[in-house]
Amino acid sequence: MLVDVHTHVYLPRYASWLRSRSIAPRILVNEAGEERLLILENETSAGRPVGPSYWDRNAKLNFMDQHGIDISVVSFANPWLDFLSPPDAESLARDLNTDLEEYCATSPCLPSSSLNRLYGLGLLPLVPGISISSLLQAVSQIAKAPHLRGLIMGTKGLGKGIDDDALDPVWKAIEEKGLVVFLHPHYGVDSSAWGDKENGHVLPLALGFPFETTTAITRFILSGAFDRFPSSRILLAHSGGTLPQLSSRLASCIDHDPIVASRLKHDARFYLGKLWFDAVAYGPEELAFVSEIVSRAGRYESGNSNTKALADRKEGSKRMLFGTDHPFFPPLSSSEKWKSVVENLEAIDSVAGWGEDEREGVRAGNALTFFDIQ
Repeated sequence: MLVDVHTHVYLPRYASWLRSRSIAPRILVNEAGEERLLILENETSAGRPVGPSYWDRNAKLNFMDQHGIDISVVSFANPWLDFLSPPDAESLARDLNTDLEEYCATSPCLPSSSLNRLYGLGLLPLVPGISISSLLQAVSQIAKAPHLRGLIMGTKGLGKGIDDDALDPVWKAIEEKGLVVFLHPHYGVDSSAWGDKENGHVLPLALGFPFETTTAITRFILSGAFDRFPSSRILLAHSGGTLPQLSSRLASCIDHDPIVASRLKHDARFYLGKLWFDAVAYGPEELAFVSEIVSRAGRYESGNSNTKALADRKEGSKRMLFGTDHPFFPPLSSSEKWKSVVENLEAIDSVAGWGEDEREGVRAGNALTFFDIQ
């Protein structure tokens, strides 16, 4: 079985909002009569092609069939509701969560199974000025929807990030209801870092997105949120950005900083074992590295003196889940299968030290357990 946990949609109601706008984010029609998605102002090449693969369920199912994907856990694509006023965000979140439940509930089932082929991650109206009660109502709506397994969240929170103390009641409610939070970037980092040369979308996507995710989840860790909400289930996009690579440097900086040195219950590296990671890394060495870093987290639990125990990649692999990032990154020319999908599957198949049980876990088993699909 193959389960895709990183795959996006702009449902028709959302696409209509984007078409009605005159500034980014928006869907515009260019001089050639083609619809283009402009996520950020001054985006390279006036946006990117956008079509049925973003909102048509049959197009999603056709993509799944083409690549042998049995089940997809679908989430709304960025920038979610960030650009709306509180009343509009609250209303649209409620309607889109209803739309997504219908989209998934009426999807076909797997052959000889009661499992739907589509499950979803809903939305919270996370915009500055929204009331906490409105957010809690959205959490409750998602928790009651039979085919929604959690929510997707950007890094801005209410404007002050996901480590904002004002969000504590929301994190508590999410934890109590056992919902997954898929943390996904949108804004990247200061675009001046990319210089004056034209490099397309390469630097913002390859570097800016992972840096944004790394910063957001590091701030969350530093806030002590995992100590307050230890059962939180957070899935990080793009294999956790650069957090695995920098986790020991982070721990050292904390140890030497008088402001935060005694703030956390555990060494910072312990908290990587509280996270889950999509396997959207495109290379077996990268997946092996993330798996090994995650597997060592138990060494750094407060009171554990076994700091020299070897990491077991098989344990780290249990927190990794396959993803495609569809419908983004389409092939530049027509081909039978999307290169981005093939590369990620080949990477899973080629990780040194993983047996078939680990590979099957990343392909499907981990996701079925994580999202309670049974």
